[in-house]
Amino acid sequence: MSKRNRTNWRNTVLGEALAEYLGTFVMLAFGDGVVAMAVAALNQSGRGSEIFHASGDWLLITTGWAVAVTVAVYIAGGVSGAHLNPAVTLSMAARRDFPWRKVPTYITAQMLGAFSGAALVYLNFKDAIASFERAHSIVRGQLGGAADSTTTFSIFATFPAPYHGTSVIGPLIDQIIGTMFLIMVIFALTDALNQPPGANLGPVLVGLLVAAIGMSFGANAGYAINPARDFGPRVFAWMAGWGDVALPGIRSYYWVPIVGPMIGGLAGALIYDLFIHQVLKARNESGAVSLESGVGIESGVLSLESAVETVEAPPIPSPVEPAGLTAEKD
Repeated sequence: MSKRNRTNWRNTVLGEALAEYLGTFVMLAFGDGVVAMAVAALNQSGRGSEIFHASGDWLLITTGWAVAVTVAVYIAGGVSGAHLNPAVTLSMAARRDFPWRKVPTYITAQMLGAFSGAALVYLNFKDAIASFERAHSIVRGQLGGAADSTTTFSIFATFPAPYHGTSVIGPLIDQIIGTMFLIMVIFALTDALNQPPGANLGPVLVGLLVAAIGMSFGANAGYAINPARDFGPRVFAWMAGWGDVALPGIRSYYWVPIVGPMIGGLAGALIYDLFIHQVLKARNESGAVSLESGVGIESGVLSLESAVETVEAPPIPSPVEPAGLTAEKD
């Protein structure tokens, strides 16, 4: 069977149905997910005992992370494409044209940046943290018991909700799902064949995406969805006195926010390409017209920053938590 025949079905209504399926799946996952968070998860996750108190705090956290991601992407996007997340870098190298030789350098820089950011936060809030520990009889480095220091440790890195019991399978699945959505949407935002954002809005949309993931899926494991965002600060917390609470962490948890996002990122990239990008490519190759605009579509993958303005700048996408990114070329 020729390559042309193998891709012909993507030019039919089956290709449109595939896109409709994935779009509706994502919509319901986030919509029902946020209801489950508010009704059943947050108030039992160790992040607040009353529904509205827990949810109010979580709204503050997710909004803050959204702004953090947005401004970080604006800052770094013009130079590096603002990956800001090893899962983004790995996915861009595996499914786009980001050079593999740059991957170790990017990931090292991301880890170090996260470590430094945690150090700055500690420098600024060390007195407040110490005061909170005294007021609540918390012993820094204590894991479990009345003096457990997980609460203050959580300023820096993530931990699994108590309802997962002794298993890390639930949090691992959670990290895979959250990062899958992160990369899937980032690939959509940076796909020139799709409907990339204009007016330099790419970073804002990535920030909102991170907030949505936190609001809809964050209670299970704190929505790290970014190995650098968790491991860099985790190492700092270990050095700052949290000891075993940070590394290896409760139930040796430290590896979950590393492995889960890497798997989830690759899964999200593959799913987007299978359900959407390949359909768009097939339509473009056959001279199909965009249903939305009525104009022919051009091929290519944008970086989030090129979705900002179409300028002769290096490709720039976005995100982190977490997340950053883009598909940079040599």
